[in-house]
Amino acid sequence: MRISLRPCGPEDWKVLRQTGIAVFTDTFAEMNTPANMQAYLDAAFNENTVRQELANPDSAFWLALAENGAVAGYLKVNFRAAQHEFRDKNAMEIQRIYVARPFQGQGVAQLLMEKAREAAVQAGVDFIWLGVWEHNPRAIRFYEKTGFRAVSSHAFFLGDEEQTDILMQLNIN
Repeated sequence: MRISLRPCGPEDWKVLRQTGIAVFTDTFAEMNTPANMQAYLDAAFNENTVRQELANPDSAFWLALAENGAVAGYLKVNFRAAQHEFRDKNAMEIQRIYVARPFQGQGVAQLLMEKAREAAVQAGVDFIWLGVWEHNPRAIRFYEKTGFRAVSSHAFFLGDEEQTDILMQLNIN
């Protein structure tokens, strides 16, 4: 199946919200309490939050679309002050590479990662970084295969539970 990418605009807030909720739920619901899942989804994917993220000039989104128009996933990257950890002018954060379950294993994540690298090169940053939950081995393996290495960790709160994200980095230069 052929997948194409297109940049997102303000009109895409609903599809980003729906896709984000679906992918996050599919990926993490079995390992977390319903209350903590709902608290996170309510905060991260409410209309106001998604609209503000789309309007932030230091963030960029791309939708991955199948030939039939189905949303296969999306990418969100952050620069400068939009970053959650480093906030380094020479860095870019990948905040989300989300692939819908029916499209997993079909190269969508690789396509989104290639777009992220392209965005980093165009921005002239020295490195890309991301946080990944320590209990998400599939994602960790993918990031390692694409050249990322673990450099640190930080706390991530899902509802009232403190979890650990591994911070991974890929040097561009």
